Amino acid sequence: MTWAVREKGYSQRRACGLVGLHPRTYRYASKRSGDEELRVRLRELASQRRRFGYRRLGLMLKRQGIKLNRKKLYRLYKEERLGVRKRGGRKRALGTRAPTAIPQGRNLRWSLDFVADTLVSGRCFRILTLVDDFTRECLDLVVDTSLTGLPATVRQPTLDVH
Repeated sequence: MTWAVREKGYSQRRACGLVGLHPRTYRYASKRSGDEELRVRLRELASQRRRFGYRRLGLMLKRQGIKLNRKKLYRLYKEERLGVRKRGGRKRALGTRAPTAIPQGRNLRWSLDFVADTLVSGRCFRILTLVDDFTRECLDLVVDTSLTGLPATVRQPTLDVH
C-alpha cells in the first residue's frame, strides 16, 4: 500500500481498492499503550519463579495491587515468550535389547492369549488359547462367556511327550 502511494503516485483510496482493503483499515492507528511497566514486572516475576505459568503470575500481580484482565495477561505472557517448558516424559530404557531366546524343544515355553468374539444373539464370549512356542501347536482352548482370572477355570492341557 505505502509503496503504491509513494512510488506510483496512487491515491490511498485507489491503492486500497487495488489491494481490496478498506481505507479506514489502512489509516487505523492503535491507541493501546505499550504496557512497558507491566511487561517489566511480569518478566521479573517470571525470572524469579521459573515454573509458574501465566495464571499464577497473574495471582502474584493481583496480590501486588496490579489488576489485569486474564486475556491481556496471556497476550503479554506470550509476546514476552515466557512460556514454561514442559517436563520430560516417561524415561524409557536405553540401549539395545537382547532378542528373546527361541525355545530349543517342545514344552519349554508356552504362550497364553485371549480371543474375543460375539454370537449372533449379541452375547460376547472369550477363548483362552494356549500355544507351544516351539511347535506352534495349540495345546488347549478354553471357551466361556465369562472367563475370570481364577486358576480353576483353566484346565491342565493333555500333553503327549515323545
